[in-house]
Amino acid sequence: MNTFQLKQFNIIQEKTPMKVGTDAMILGSWTDVQNAESILDIGTGTGILALMLAQRSEAFTIDAIEIDPNAYEEAVENFENSPWGDRLFCYHASLQEFAEEMDEPYDLIICNPPYFQPNKITSFTGRKTARETHLLNHLTLLKNTKKLLSSNGTCAFSLPFESEKFFVELATQMGFILQRILRMKDTENVEFVRSFLQFGFEEKTRQEDILVLKNDDKTYSEAYQKLTKEFHTIF
Repeated sequence: MNTFQLKQFNIIQEKTPMKVGTDAMILGSWTDVQNAESILDIGTGTGILALMLAQRSEAFTIDAIEIDPNAYEEAVENFENSPWGDRLFCYHASLQEFAEEMDEPYDLIICNPPYFQPNKITSFTGRKTARETHLLNHLTLLKNTKKLLSSNGTCAFSLPFESEKFFVELATQMGFILQRILRMKDTENVEFVRSFLQFGFEEKTRQEDILVLKNDDKTYSEAYQKLTKEFHTIF
């Protein structure tokens, strides 16, 4: 069985289109969870982000939504097998469907969203659905996040660095304020590849940081090890 082992829980990822990756490990470790009593994970996949935030926070409600049936089944299993099963619940629904039904806002919304604008939609395979924005574009994501987020809540996303400027501009137009940003590059002397963003509705001094993922010898950097040490078994 394809299982990703962490210090306090394991992830079964046998049928899920998108496996656990570095982006999720960074987003789940970096996101500020302070004062979050209720959390929503949009497009939970294996359930990795919801589980990481369950480990890191005291939130009494941690909900997740997943549209892919195989991913949904595995997320439910991963939640039930974890130490926090009583705080975790997964809904098999699209974000749009979920937002129509829910009335109670969340203190923190997290999402590792579809990355790429599709050039040509030929088939809705599980991996394409997870990676491309034809079923969940950035406008729809932000619109429904705003509807589901409490007035003093925050929302966190990971994106390709090339999408950062457009996403921040779109979010700002919708009333979000960028409060924290982490830009990641694979090694010291290359371009940025990922941006991790956390927004709210309150004006704060923006926190900006850089993370170099690996050293020149391809070992994980001290900064990445420090960030994710509560999860990775290899550190």
